[in-house]
Amino acid sequence: MSYLNNKIVIITGASSGIGEATARKLAHLGATVILAARSENKLQKIVDDILSEGGVAAYQPTDVTDQNNLKDLIEFAIEKYGRVDTLINCAGVMLFSMWENVKVDEWEKMIDLNLKGTLYGIAAVLPHMKHRGKGQIINVGSIAGHAVGEGHGVYSSTKYAIKAITESLRKELSVKYGIQASMVSPGVISTHWQDSVTDDDVKHILDKMNTVAINAEHVANTIAFVVNQHEDVLINDVIVTPTRQEW
Repeated sequence: MSYLNNKIVIITGASSGIGEATARKLAHLGATVILAARSENKLQKIVDDILSEGGVAAYQPTDVTDQNNLKDLIEFAIEKYGRVDTLINCAGVMLFSMWENVKVDEWEKMIDLNLKGTLYGIAAVLPHMKHRGKGQIINVGSIAGHAVGEGHGVYSSTKYAIKAITESLRKELSVKYGIQASMVSPGVISTHWQDSVTDDDVKHILDKMNTVAINAEHVANTIAFVVNQHEDVLINDVIVTPTRQEW
Protein backbone atom coordinates (compact mmCIF):
# COMPACT_ATOMS: atom_id res chain seq x y z
CA MET A 1 0.00 0.00 0.00
CA SER A 2 1.25 3.48 -0.84
CA TYR A 3 1.07 6.38 1.58
CA LEU A 4 2.86 8.67 -0.88
CA ASN A 5 -0.09 9.89 -2.93
CA ASN A 6 -0.55 13.62 -2.32
CA LYS A 7 1.99 13.61 0.51
CA ILE A 8 3.62 17.05 0.74
CA VAL A 9 7.38 16.57 0.92
CA ILE A 10 10.10 19.21 1.21
CA ILE A 11 13.61 18.19 0.17
CA THR A 12 16.63 20.40 0.85
CA GLY A 13 19.77 20.00 -1.22
CA ALA A 14 17.47 19.02 -4.09
CA SER A 15 19.41 20.55 -6.99
CA SER A 16 21.76 17.59 -7.37
CA GLY A 17 22.89 14.23 -6.00
CA ILE A 18 20.77 12.38 -3.48
CA GLY A 19 18.37 15.30 -3.05
CA GLU A 20 17.61 15.50 -6.76
CA ALA A 21 17.26 11.73 -7.12
CA THR A 22 14.91 11.64 -4.13
CA ALA A 23 12.73 14.44 -5.50
CA ARG A 24 12.39 12.68 -8.84
CA LYS A 25 11.66 9.32 -7.20
CA LEU A 26 9.02 10.61 -4.79
CA ALA A 27 7.29 12.63 -7.51
CA HIS A 28 7.20 9.53 -9.72
CA LEU A 29 5.55 7.62 -6.86
CA GLY A 30 2.83 10.23 -6.40
CA ALA A 31 4.12 12.63 -3.77
CA THR A 32 3.99 16.39 -4.14
CA VAL A 33 7.56 17.62 -3.83
CA ILE A 34 8.98 21.03 -2.97
CA LEU A 35 12.63 21.29 -3.97
CA ALA A 36 14.95 23.59 -2.06
CA ALA A 37 18.55 24.57 -2.82
CA ARG A 38 20.58 27.65 -3.71
CA SER A 39 20.68 27.16 -7.49
CA GLU A 40 17.39 28.39 -8.94
CA ASN A 41 18.32 27.40 -12.48
CA LYS A 42 18.94 23.79 -11.50
CA LEU A 43 15.77 23.64 -9.42
CA GLN A 44 13.70 25.04 -12.29
CA LYS A 45 15.07 22.41 -14.69
CA ILE A 46 14.30 19.51 -12.33
CA VAL A 47 10.81 20.80 -11.57
CA ASP A 48 10.12 21.24 -15.29
CA ASP A 49 11.18 17.62 -15.86
CA ILE A 50 8.91 16.37 -13.08
CA LEU A 51 5.94 18.39 -14.37
CA SER A 52 6.49 17.15 -17.92
CA GLU A 53 6.28 13.58 -16.62
CA GLY A 54 2.96 14.24 -14.88
CA GLY A 55 4.29 14.82 -11.37
CA VAL A 56 3.51 17.64 -8.97
CA ALA A 57 6.44 19.81 -7.93
CA ALA A 58 7.48 23.32 -6.98
CA TYR A 59 10.71 24.91 -5.85
CA GLN A 60 11.95 27.59 -3.50
CA PRO A 61 15.53 28.94 -3.69
CA THR A 62 16.92 28.30 -0.23
CA ASP A 63 20.22 28.68 1.60
CA VAL A 64 19.98 26.30 4.55
CA THR A 65 22.66 28.21 6.44
CA ASP A 66 20.18 31.11 6.70
CA GLN A 67 17.54 30.39 9.34
CA ASN A 68 15.10 32.85 7.79
CA ASN A 69 15.37 31.07 4.44
CA LEU A 70 14.19 27.86 6.11
CA LYS A 71 11.26 29.66 7.71
CA ASP A 72 10.34 31.10 4.32
CA LEU A 73 10.55 27.63 2.77
CA ILE A 74 8.10 26.12 5.25
CA GLU A 75 5.74 29.09 4.88
CA PHE A 76 5.91 28.76 1.08
CA ALA A 77 4.90 25.09 1.26
CA ILE A 78 2.05 25.75 3.68
CA GLU A 79 0.72 28.67 1.65
CA LYS A 80 0.86 26.66 -1.58
CA TYR A 81 -0.28 23.23 -0.38
CA GLY A 82 -1.77 23.79 3.08
CA ARG A 83 0.64 21.65 5.06
CA VAL A 84 4.02 19.92 5.25
CA ASP A 85 3.90 16.16 5.75
CA THR A 86 7.60 15.37 5.42
CA LEU A 87 10.84 17.32 5.65
CA ILE A 88 13.94 15.63 4.23
CA ASN A 89 17.12 17.37 5.42
CA CYS A 90 19.44 16.41 2.59
CA ALA A 91 21.57 19.51 2.05
CA GLY A 92 25.19 19.00 2.97
CA VAL A 93 28.80 18.95 1.90
CA MET A 94 31.59 16.41 2.34
CA LEU A 95 35.06 17.95 2.45
CA PHE A 96 37.64 15.40 3.50
CA SER A 97 41.00 16.68 4.74
CA MET A 98 43.81 15.73 7.06
CA TRP A 99 43.85 17.37 10.48
CA GLU A 100 47.43 18.59 10.04
CA ASN A 101 46.38 20.68 7.02
CA VAL A 102 44.04 22.70 9.27
CA LYS A 103 41.29 23.45 6.73
CA VAL A 104 39.35 25.59 9.21
CA ASP A 105 37.24 27.33 6.55
CA GLU A 106 36.11 23.95 5.27
CA TRP A 107 35.37 22.73 8.80
CA GLU A 108 33.12 25.74 9.31
CA LYS A 109 31.39 25.17 5.98
CA MET A 110 30.52 21.59 6.96
CA ILE A 111 29.29 22.67 10.37
CA ASP A 112 27.13 25.38 8.78
CA LEU A 113 25.63 23.21 6.04
CA ASN A 114 25.49 19.75 7.58
CA LEU A 115 24.69 20.60 11.17
CA LYS A 116 23.18 24.07 11.37
CA GLY A 117 21.26 23.57 8.13
CA THR A 118 19.60 20.48 9.59
CA LEU A 119 18.82 22.25 12.88
CA TYR A 120 17.35 25.25 11.09
CA GLY A 121 15.09 22.97 9.04
CA ILE A 122 13.86 21.23 12.18
CA ALA A 123 13.27 24.54 13.93
CA ALA A 124 11.26 25.87 11.00
CA VAL A 125 8.95 22.87 10.54
CA LEU A 126 8.55 21.75 14.15
CA PRO A 127 5.82 24.20 15.26
CA HIS A 128 3.69 23.22 12.26
CA MET A 129 4.08 19.48 12.82
CA LYS A 130 3.55 19.80 16.55
CA HIS A 131 0.30 21.69 15.91
CA ARG A 132 -0.86 18.97 13.50
CA GLY A 133 0.19 16.17 15.82
CA LYS A 134 2.03 14.32 13.06
CA GLY A 135 4.68 14.60 10.39
CA GLN A 136 8.00 13.16 9.31
CA ILE A 137 11.51 14.52 9.67
CA ILE A 138 14.09 12.51 7.76
CA ASN A 139 17.74 13.45 8.26
CA VAL A 140 20.27 12.26 5.71
CA GLY A 141 23.32 11.15 7.65
CA SER A 142 26.25 9.09 6.46
CA ILE A 143 28.09 5.88 7.12
CA ALA A 144 30.73 8.34 8.41
CA GLY A 145 28.33 9.03 11.26
CA HIS A 146 28.79 5.41 12.35
CA ALA A 147 32.49 4.86 11.62
CA VAL A 148 35.39 7.32 11.41
CA GLY A 149 38.05 6.94 8.75
CA GLU A 150 41.23 8.73 7.75
CA GLY A 151 40.51 12.24 6.52
CA HIS A 152 36.90 12.12 7.74
CA GLY A 153 37.35 13.86 11.09
CA VAL A 154 35.16 16.94 10.93
CA TYR A 155 32.75 15.50 8.37
CA SER A 156 32.18 12.48 10.61
CA SER A 157 31.68 14.80 13.57
CA THR A 158 28.81 16.56 11.80
CA LYS A 159 27.19 13.25 10.88
CA TYR A 160 27.59 11.77 14.37
CA ALA A 161 25.79 14.92 15.52
CA ILE A 162 22.95 14.23 13.07
CA LYS A 163 22.66 10.75 14.55
CA ALA A 164 22.38 12.20 18.06
CA ILE A 165 19.87 14.81 16.92
CA THR A 166 17.66 12.20 15.28
CA GLU A 167 17.72 9.92 18.31
CA SER A 168 16.80 12.84 20.56
CA LEU A 169 13.96 13.85 18.22
CA ARG A 170 12.56 10.34 18.48
CA LYS A 171 12.68 10.31 22.26
CA GLU A 172 10.93 13.67 22.53
CA LEU A 173 8.83 14.34 19.43
CA SER A 174 7.84 10.86 18.34
CA VAL A 175 6.67 9.85 21.79
CA LYS A 176 4.94 13.13 22.68
CA TYR A 177 3.54 14.30 19.38
CA GLY A 178 3.63 11.40 16.93
CA ILE A 179 6.26 13.04 14.73
CA GLN A 180 8.31 10.38 12.94
CA ALA A 181 12.05 11.07 13.09
CA SER A 182 14.31 8.91 10.93
CA MET A 183 17.84 8.91 9.59
CA VAL A 184 19.12 7.41 6.35
CA SER A 185 22.90 6.96 6.22
CA PRO A 186 24.43 6.46 2.75
CA GLY A 187 27.79 4.95 2.07
CA VAL A 188 29.93 5.95 -0.92
CA ILE A 189 27.73 7.51 -3.59
CA SER A 190 28.80 8.69 -7.05
CA THR A 191 27.60 12.29 -6.80
CA HIS A 192 30.85 14.08 -7.79
CA TRP A 193 31.25 15.16 -4.16
CA GLN A 194 34.99 14.66 -4.46
CA ASP A 195 35.21 17.58 -6.89
CA SER A 196 34.89 19.96 -3.93
CA VAL A 197 37.77 18.43 -1.98
CA THR A 198 40.85 20.66 -1.96
CA ASP A 199 43.26 18.61 0.15
CA ASP A 200 45.58 16.65 -2.15
CA ASP A 201 46.65 14.46 0.77
CA VAL A 202 43.27 12.68 0.74
CA LYS A 203 43.03 12.11 -3.01
CA HIS A 204 44.18 8.51 -2.67
CA ILE A 205 41.38 7.88 -0.19
CA LEU A 206 38.80 9.31 -2.58
CA ASP A 207 40.12 7.29 -5.50
CA LYS A 208 39.79 4.06 -3.54
CA MET A 209 36.29 4.92 -2.30
CA ASN A 210 35.01 5.77 -5.76
CA THR A 211 35.88 2.35 -7.13
CA VAL A 212 32.85 0.94 -5.28
CA ALA A 213 30.48 3.94 -5.38
CA ILE A 214 26.81 3.41 -6.23
CA ASN A 215 24.32 5.78 -7.84
CA ALA A 216 22.25 8.25 -5.84
CA GLU A 217 19.07 6.58 -7.10
CA HIS A 218 19.74 3.63 -4.79
CA VAL A 219 19.68 5.95 -1.79
CA ALA A 220 16.57 7.65 -3.15
CA ASN A 221 14.83 4.27 -3.21
CA THR A 222 15.67 3.80 0.46
CA ILE A 223 14.45 7.26 1.41
CA ALA A 224 11.22 6.61 -0.49
CA PHE A 225 10.72 3.45 1.58
CA VAL A 226 11.06 5.48 4.78
CA VAL A 227 8.68 8.18 3.56
CA ASN A 228 6.13 5.57 2.46
CA GLN A 229 5.12 4.51 5.96
CA HIS A 230 1.87 4.76 7.87
CA GLU A 231 1.94 7.54 10.46
CA ASP A 232 1.94 4.90 13.22
CA VAL A 233 5.15 3.30 11.91
CA LEU A 234 8.63 4.71 12.53
CA ILE A 235 11.67 3.55 10.59
CA ASN A 236 14.65 4.31 12.79
CA ASP A 237 18.14 4.34 11.22
CA VAL A 238 18.80 2.82 7.80
CA ILE A 239 22.32 2.38 6.42
CA VAL A 240 22.62 1.88 2.67
CA THR A 241 26.08 1.22 1.25
CA PRO A 242 27.70 -0.35 -1.80
CA THR A 243 27.94 -4.13 -1.47
CA ARG A 244 31.71 -3.91 -1.87
CA GLN A 245 32.29 -1.07 0.61
CA GLU A 246 34.49 -2.45 3.37
CA TRP A 247 33.76 0.04 6.16
